[in-house]
Amino acid sequence: MSASLKEKIQNRTALVGIIGMGYVGLPLACEFAKGGFNVTGIDINQEKVDKLNQGTSYILDVDSSELTLYVDRGILSATSNPSVLEKMDCIIICVPTPLRKTKDPNISYIYTASESVAKHLKQEQIIILQSTTYPGTTEELLMPMFEELGFKAGKDFYLAFSPERVDPGNKKYTTGNTPKIVGGVTKLCTELAALLFNQVIDQVVLVETPREAEMVKLLENTFRSINIGLVNELAMMSDRMGIDIWRVVDAAATKPFGFMPFYPGPGLGGHCIPIDPFYLSWKAKTFDFFTKLIELAGEINGNMPRFVVHKLQDILNDRSKPLKGSTIFVLGVSYKRDISDLRESPALEVIKLLASKGAIIKYNDPFVPSFNLDGTVLESTSLELPDMEQSDCIVIATNHSVYDYTDIVRRAPVVFDTRNATRNVTESREKIVKL
Repeated sequence: MSASLKEKIQNRTALVGIIGMGYVGLPLACEFAKGGFNVTGIDINQEKVDKLNQGTSYILDVDSSELTLYVDRGILSATSNPSVLEKMDCIIICVPTPLRKTKDPNISYIYTASESVAKHLKQEQIIILQSTTYPGTTEELLMPMFEELGFKAGKDFYLAFSPERVDPGNKKYTTGNTPKIVGGVTKLCTELAALLFNQVIDQVVLVETPREAEMVKLLENTFRSINIGLVNELAMMSDRMGIDIWRVVDAAATKPFGFMPFYPGPGLGGHCIPIDPFYLSWKAKTFDFFTKLIELAGEINGNMPRFVVHKLQDILNDRSKPLKGSTIFVLGVSYKRDISDLRESPALEVIKLLASKGAIIKYNDPFVPSFNLDGTVLESTSLELPDMEQSDCIVIATNHSVYDYTDIVRRAPVVFDTRNATRNVTESREKIVKL
């Protein structure tokens, strides 16, 4: 291991540059700043850069007071100029990896970030990719790009992959206390990346190669996607049979071995579970291997918003009302409870489908005061107004903990609960229809 770089990391004088100041990059930057490192965030979004340099957080998991402390101490700053990378000892890439409409991986952000690193690459730097991607990206894309410059991985520079494991809004497991997986292109690269993360992360777990580290992330979220797909399919089947799937899952969860509870919902949201399995299935096809189970689960989960709309039509039909022209009041539009993240939120797809069928849409979300849906700006309606009582149906799309569900059920004409948020409501239960 490079003695000079090792010494810099151990005495925390190594300069850390993090590319991408989103839900992954910003909390990680704060962990390194808290650990005493000097951190520079690099992002192409100038608005984010300006906010960070003012000590203003736009991420729920990062408090502005904490951020201001690091900014005022001069140990955390942000810039949109990638030329600062040439000064960095450690570079961590945390950029988005969305899917194309064809469900193929879009690694253009990784490619662009890696190009910036290559332009400013110097000896004795360590580069760590954190963006979720298909197995082989680190060795097949990044390493050749850097070695074309005449540098040798594991000798002149160090390269590793370490998957992000961020769960927005989770107060128990944060960036600092969630175990960190690390796999380098050489043993030396692995050891150096582990040394870096060991300074600020409670536990670091080593794997043999970047491909294994890349696969770990995909396994974690594919596991969740498939199990959610299973319970969503059982929810649709139970609906026809007149069985309450929520009570079934709760009862099954009393088994102390061999069962892990997963719950149905209106669809999958966030940047991981709806996307990551398709990175794996795409890569598998290049080996002439077809992942039928992964794609079937994706199909089931992707169709849940349509199932929600069809069931809502039945709810209205039972009350002699058509969906077209009816006012639907949606509670919660973020992809999960108590956060403002709209990425891949199933609530948005439900709203699109309802609007396409002529429904009048109103919504409330204390975490999302407004949002743009295909060019139309929707604004959150206050629950204090009579809009909820005057609507034709309330749809609980996201089960925020701030909602008083007893009051909502009391005031609503009928409630379609897609999240089992009303499980503890004892009054007016005849008004509640569950997924």
